[in-house]
Amino acid sequence: MKCEHCTRKECKKTKTDDRENLSADAPSPARESGEKCDTSKHKVLVVSVCPQSLPYFAAKFNLSVTEASRRLCGFLKSLGVHYVFDTTIAADFSILESQKEFVRRYRQHSEEERTLPMLTSACPGWVRYAERVLGRPITAHLCTAKSPQQVMGSLVKDYFARQQNLSPEKIFHVIVAPCYDKKLEALQEGSLPALHGSRGTDCVLTSGEIAQIMEQGDLSVKDAAIDTLFGDLKEDKVTRHDGASSDGHLAHIFRHAAKELFNEDVEEVTYRALRNKDFQEVTLEKNGEVVLRFAAACGFRNIQNMILKLKKGKFPYHFVEVLACAGGCLNGRGQAQTPEGHADKALLRQMEGIYADIPVRRPESSAHVQELYQEWLEGINSPKAREVLHTTYQSQERGAHSLDIKW
Repeated sequence: MKCEHCTRKECKKTKTDDRENLSADAPSPARESGEKCDTSKHKVLVVSVCPQSLPYFAAKFNLSVTEASRRLCGFLKSLGVHYVFDTTIAADFSILESQKEFVRRYRQHSEEERTLPMLTSACPGWVRYAERVLGRPITAHLCTAKSPQQVMGSLVKDYFARQQNLSPEKIFHVIVAPCYDKKLEALQEGSLPALHGSRGTDCVLTSGEIAQIMEQGDLSVKDAAIDTLFGDLKEDKVTRHDGASSDGHLAHIFRHAAKELFNEDVEEVTYRALRNKDFQEVTLEKNGEVVLRFAAACGFRNIQNMILKLKKGKFPYHFVEVLACAGGCLNGRGQAQTPEGHADKALLRQMEGIYADIPVRRPESSAHVQELYQEWLEGINSPKAREVLHTTYQSQERGAHSLDIKW
């Protein structure tokens, strides 16, 4: 981070380099040289925090998840960050768009047009593997809804920028995430037309990297509530989606599909472990027949097994939530790791308990999301909503040796 007075190249100091930089009266290098600070080159610093990162900070520093949220926000602002947001609202959009897409695919699926199973697109490690290794037979079944990180980039660089009367390039947007694959996702993000050539995410730091900065820093930190995208409002409590360690696409899409397709209200989604605890299934029965069969596959061992069954045409699922990390997003390699690089199982168990205690909020219940659909995206099913909230995939063409998958 540059010092609080300037973000010019000449300003080489960081806040942890020199305690004097903590003083609002301390001169920046630009001032010391007599050079006038060019405020036109200043940027607004925005940090967005993934909900799976908060249990890590809570467990590591022995805080409640609300206290951890406020402490993290206060620390980031002590470094000069202007706004700190929660990416849960971006996951709302990703889940809602995925719900609609699954219902559409289910209704269109036939022997001639095989649109199922639908595979989630929120995990960048899985998507990258599908694009680079598996190719078109798999990418055609990836959900086109953008990941929460990609949606958050649009919210910050488009919606929030307009609210602040800023051009997208005047905002530097950082994501705090539980895994390193989010860094690759940020690098691969295409420039959206709505962002005028600007990337949605400029930088990704893992939870572990932020914790290391916090431990090395010597700052007097005052707790602060996380900001919202809506004026002067502050987040009064932390919420999450209905997933054991992720954003819960499976649970939310399952409930929506049960209601939309079969008029069944599902309150509690019951998971059944199959090969191992990281491959689980959820089913809906009606009149003695299984009408919906969903699965959650975490870790590449389970992903490889899934692909093998797809190749043999023995994969009976309508929908699969795919996550590259065994144990899900909470177990991302960017957090809950020992110094030797192994999973810190004790810390992970503590994080899982903390995450389970966070109140669940369904995406449909967010009044702000409904407002944004109208105010920002010109309607729920508008062309702009399609442009901003959906993506396409770049898959390598497979030769004659490619997977011959019979869905």
